[in-house]
Amino acid sequence: MMKANEIREMTAEELNVKLADLKKDLFNLRLQHATNQLDNPTQITKVKRDIARVNTVLRELQLAGKA
Repeated sequence: MMKANEIREMTAEELNVKLADLKKDLFNLRLQHATNQLDNPTQITKVKRDIARVNTVLRELQLAGKA
């Protein structure tokens, strides 16, 4: 799980790369969950929240005119 301060220190390009990685992770976790191979289903929630944090910071950068 990433902290909001860590996310805010990243550039817009880094955030876009991180967002793509998190979406891939979420897809893989959902696939594992569907096939009953996922040991800890709370990982899905943690990745979703990280995605939301990254999206929030990206939106803040857009509104500030830095992205």
